[in-house]
Amino acid sequence: MLPRNCAYLHIPVLAAILAASSAFAQTQPGQQTAQPAAPAAAPTTEQGLAALRANQPQQALDIFQQVLRANPNDAAANLLAASAAVSLYRGDQAVQYAEKARQLDPQNWKVHTTLVVAYAQAGKKDQRDQERAILRKLHDDPHAPDAMQTSGFLLDLFPVRQYRVEAVEYFRPVGKFHIYYCFFIRNAAGKRVWQIDAESNDFDEASWANAHPQEAAAGDRQFQLVGTGNDIDVDYGMFSGTADYDRIRTQIVSIIQAQTAPFPGESAN
Repeated sequence: MLPRNCAYLHIPVLAAILAASSAFAQTQPGQQTAQPAAPAAAPTTEQGLAALRANQPQQALDIFQQVLRANPNDAAANLLAASAAVSLYRGDQAVQYAEKARQLDPQNWKVHTTLVVAYAQAGKKDQRDQERAILRKLHDDPHAPDAMQTSGFLLDLFPVRQYRVEAVEYFRPVGKFHIYYCFFIRNAAGKRVWQIDAESNDFDEASWANAHPQEAAAGDRQFQLVGTGNDIDVDYGMFSGTADYDRIRTQIVSIIQAQTAPFPGESAN
């Protein structure tokens, strides 16, 4: 359970992006022993997807690359290969596959949810921010109902020490605390052990705005970084300004690097 209502759309490794006809080949019964063995079946996108869901991104990427050698214009395989590369923190490679998927299937909004992470990992901030703008536009587009139903998207995925950090951006601040970003911190097995929210609640904001009327009039706000998990909250401090992702990300990295004790979720059963 996420105590601060941080639901979001994960990396789009969803079966829905696969063709409806993609089914595993059936094994033929009753083979004659005198007959030569049938050649090994070619790897399939479904096998790669299964590996990706099993937290085996390298195996998944190997499978998708084999699929793409046979059919370079398979849009789903390109998109999934990008997702596997993202899971391996190979941003440049993810960009290559995701851009190919966009070329092949330009109307698929899930391509943008992969491209934004790929560009973030590759350090291509201008392209990343263009994709963020596209996703916000799609979120407000009644002709894109799937996009409208999501509250946010995975913006970045990066390692800090032994942890894997998923940075989620919301289209609009969520919950009573007005959360702009959630940073989910996972261990090597993928278990979430902590999360840090960047929030700006109305109560604290009103007090800050009264004390800083000029900054508030210019559009600045007061933000808090709050760690949460296992019914424990930790206040990491405040800052004022705008909800600039790169500035907040830098603070999150510093917090994780300075953590000396295990996060609460690491010792929980």
